[in-house]
Amino acid sequence: LTKDAFNALLKTLEEPPDYLKFVLATTDPEKMLPTVLSRCLQFNLRPMAPEVVREHLARVLEAEGVAFEPGALRLLSRAARGSMRDALSLTDQAIAYGAGRIEEAAVHAMLGSVDGSHAERLVQAITARDGPALLAGVDELRALGLSAAGTLEAMALLLQQMAVEQAVPGALPEDAGESEAARRLSALLPPDETQLVYSMLLQGRVELPLMNDEYAALTMVLLRPFAFAPAGGPTPARAAAPREPRPQALRAPSPPAISVRPPAAPAPEALAVPPAPVPAVAPVLPVAPATAVAPATAVAPVAAPVADPELADRWQALVLQMIEAASIGGLVRELAWQAMPLALDASSAPARWTIVVESESLRTDALRDRLAAAMQATLGGEVRLDLRAGAATDTPARRDAAARAARQAQAERVIREDPAVIELLGQFKGARIVPNSIKPLSPTPSPEGSPP
Repeated sequence: LTKDAFNALLKTLEEPPDYLKFVLATTDPEKMLPTVLSRCLQFNLRPMAPEVVREHLARVLEAEGVAFEPGALRLLSRAARGSMRDALSLTDQAIAYGAGRIEEAAVHAMLGSVDGSHAERLVQAITARDGPALLAGVDELRALGLSAAGTLEAMALLLQQMAVEQAVPGALPEDAGESEAARRLSALLPPDETQLVYSMLLQGRVELPLMNDEYAALTMVLLRPFAFAPAGGPTPARAAAPREPRPQALRAPSPPAISVRPPAAPAPEALAVPPAPVPAVAPVLPVAPATAVAPATAVAPVAAPVADPELADRWQALVLQMIEAASIGGLVRELAWQAMPLALDASSAPARWTIVVESESLRTDALRDRLAAAMQATLGGEVRLDLRAGAATDTPARRDAAARAARQAQAERVIREDPAVIELLGQFKGARIVPNSIKPLSPTPSPEGSPP
């Protein structure tokens, strides 16, 4: 209503006939004028439960003689989001859409919602860490034109029912179509992982509009639980070469290093953990007569790989050149940005680069081949690229972060040592420099799209 209309309404409310009572209903009470609200008793109506909406729709349809499927009413009651008015409006549309009948498949098509079978297959792929099945499910959603946001909502509902079944077995209603799938899947995923995946899917809904391709964003959200696989649990199948084990602080000695005879006087402090009782006779391994085997009594930590500074400079210059030429982008650029060069054999043909990458998600054959192709185009020669797992201590990303930190520290030091700033802080009692408010005059040069 316009302001003049509200004033006219207010005039009527102030002087009503004795026999007249006004009941005003709105979903936007904040738009009402305060002068009107002050003359009203306000009753905030809560959203109705889907079960209540479904039961009322069933009574109305039975009274009107309209045939319906129970699954269709479940969809309509959820889509109404607690509003009986919206539920009745959607039911009218469903009757017209289904030519006098309300069928579950027709309501799915009308609402654009995702069938429970799609959500069940995707959740099952996540529980099994089956990457190919998950990608096939997303491709099917794309082919059918189903909503990515609706997919996450259907999966979140299924996970919520799984969590209920895990916490209170038998609490799910027997007549709910999704209850059977929830009971079956609840045994495949631990309760803590169920909560984690549920939270990831809910948070992922806000990320869908950030990409032009919502199905690509959906794929990233659905692959996120794969990065949090429990230790010793199943891992997604991948076509990459077997990755090397990560360096560990303690590594058991390899069999050739075991002593042929017990050491004469082992030093207790050399052992990292309390040793098990040593038998009187140590096991003897077959050793060639001419081979001298040194006794190994201590377990030494394995040092992390160290990059040659000159080779790291050369790698950074190459990466910046490829980024400037726009020959790499996306995950390929991230792979180069997060990699540390370990070795370069330029004498062989093709030239062989060995790089260390810490992130497991970047160590794939596809990304490696695309980066090698970009390097070949930039260097003008054939290149072979080998990926290794390990701690990358000298990467373009770490160098860029160090340069940014140095510029930030310099900027803060300049401000704090400035005579005018010192004078102001002394002149005004309680004055202080707001934390994180100091920024360098110009950003540190870094490739476009690199992490800030």
